[in-house]
Amino acid sequence: MKPVRRIGMLVVVLGAVLTCGCLGKPEIEDRWTRIDIASSSVTPYQTLTTGAAQPISVRAAITYRKILTGFAVVDLRASSVAGSAVEVHPAANRVRMAGEIDMILQNSVSVGRATRAVTGWDHLIQHIDFTFVGVPPAVLDSTGAPAGLFLLCYLGSGVEVERADGSDSLVVTPFPSQQYELLPVGLELNAAAAGNLRP
Repeated sequence: MKPVRRIGMLVVVLGAVLTCGCLGKPEIEDRWTRIDIASSSVTPYQTLTTGAAQPISVRAAITYRKILTGFAVVDLRASSVAGSAVEVHPAANRVRMAGEIDMILQNSVSVGRATRAVTGWDHLIQHIDFTFVGVPPAVLDSTGAPAGLFLLCYLGSGVEVERADGSDSLVVTPFPSQQYELLPVGLELNAAAAGNLRP
């Protein structure tokens, strides 16, 4: 009778595991396409000099969870959104940060970026190196609104537009995170005039 008793106990344990949902749906972080900063020449909360060219290099890692075609972008953004109002940091809650990055992208201007055309499929991990020069502004616009400064990595669609001088420019429209099931990443920076930098 002992073997029967053991089998009965095993059935009870398996039933408890299934009831607890331990074998349920994976977390969003494991189901959505995720962008990570593997390395960067700037660090979170680093202060950059306004009006000065800042060489920036970033190595991004994209973990795809479905087929996606578009552009990967690393973007230095000057925003009317204050850094204290959001949590943009590689260690922040990724789902909440995705929504906050969407908001920043809608309320900011690019002051330097690099792009790369990408195509990915489920389980592909793609490493991309970006280099560009950013110039943090003293103010966001002519109204004198103070600028929050963020380095953002995201995905979007792109259209090439010919300028009047015959050169081409890529217009990128960020993919909404919720709709495309994306987890962009970023980090908050600070900007200060040269005379206000701490030694």
